[in-house]
Amino acid sequence: MDTTEIDWNQTLREQWEFHWNHQIRARLDGLTDEEYFWSPVPEAWSVRPRGSSTAPVQAGGGDFTIDFAFPPPEPAPLTTIAWRLGHVVVGVLALRNAAHFGAAPASYETWEYAPDAATALAQLDQQLERWLTGVRGLDEAALRAPVGAKEPYPDLPMAALVLHIHRELIHHLSEVCLLRDLYLHMNGATR
Repeated sequence: MDTTEIDWNQTLREQWEFHWNHQIRARLDGLTDEEYFWSPVPEAWSVRPRGSSTAPVQAGGGDFTIDFAFPPPEPAPLTTIAWRLGHVVVGVLALRNAAHFGAAPASYETWEYAPDAATALAQLDQQLERWLTGVRGLDEAALRAPVGAKEPYPDLPMAALVLHIHRELIHHLSEVCLLRDLYLHMNGATR
């Protein structure tokens, strides 16, 4: 294989796109509101109607907020599917789409968190499409360029951020799938 012929942009995208297309997206189909909000243990962090949380930090700009604490407690609380999807949509994707690909500003504090599973999946699909569209537009020079001051490690190349975001997506969305399996087995549900 001649490595001078590798399309690095495609190679980076395929890390995520293969996982999404062959392992994750179909596993999210049919996500119910019961699964979305299901708490496998007491005191799990979640997305909740405004004013109903007991978490130290309740962030959000709409009728629902997401639970947090700064610094996070040790051990960190278990999180619901709603929390994990909120984190992926906002903290993993929307913040980066705003910082690097011209999307509207986003933050945990101002985001309108999804009140149901269908809305959360629509937000996920929208933010993923925006991310992948932005990544597709990066040429080799852009992939080598430092990510800049909007990221915790400003000197790292954009390619490193792309890899990091894809690892985060694989990690958290695999956890969502595991929680769905746990819900199914603990509740005698069928899919």
